[in-house]
Amino acid sequence: MILTPIERAHLAEVLERFARNLNDRDAAVFRRIAASGADRADGNDAVAHHRVAVDLARAMGMGILPGSPKLDFGWNGDALREETEAYVLLHEVAHFQIALPSQRHLIAFGLGAGPEDGKPDEAERAAVLFGLDREYQEALASLLGVLWEVELGQPGLASFLDQNWLEGADRPSAAVHFHTVLDRLEGMDLVDEDGRPRRHLSV
Repeated sequence: MILTPIERAHLAEVLERFARNLNDRDAAVFRRIAASGADRADGNDAVAHHRVAVDLARAMGMGILPGSPKLDFGWNGDALREETEAYVLLHEVAHFQIALPSQRHLIAFGLGAGPEDGKPDEAERAAVLFGLDREYQEALASLLGVLWEVELGQPGLASFLDQNWLEGADRPSAAVHFHTVLDRLEGMDLVDEDGRPRRHLSV
């Protein structure tokens, strides 16, 4: 849910204000995100994006199940439900990469129910991370998922906006948050020095 919607007429200005608070490396990564587009794909493009996301999940070692997450869970500990948008699948791939081995095969990665899970009570019972720890892991997965969208030619800016990375864009704290999360992803070897995602899992 977007906390403060940004009118399309003002988006370019907000993007530029955010970029001004970033160092050179972070600004280069951010400008790739900004150039990826804020409009979700539809029609044949959406179908192609979905296929690419499923292929990436399989390549990472994730199982794939037919049907919607509303049937049970987006991630049941072994497999993804595939009948959801490409950007949701890429977010789940990012969670799979980030999760500790002890979390990787828990329902919803031990983070509690996601917005699409059809059995939220069961997902919450499987949770092992709470509070700020859960929020931080969600931030890592959010940015990594966006970076996968950009890398795969999909509109990562749409997710960047949806997930509130530009909330308070004028404040240095917003840029610091972006920098901190990006640095952590690089430290985990999940992105390279240019912020491009790697096909690695955390260990």
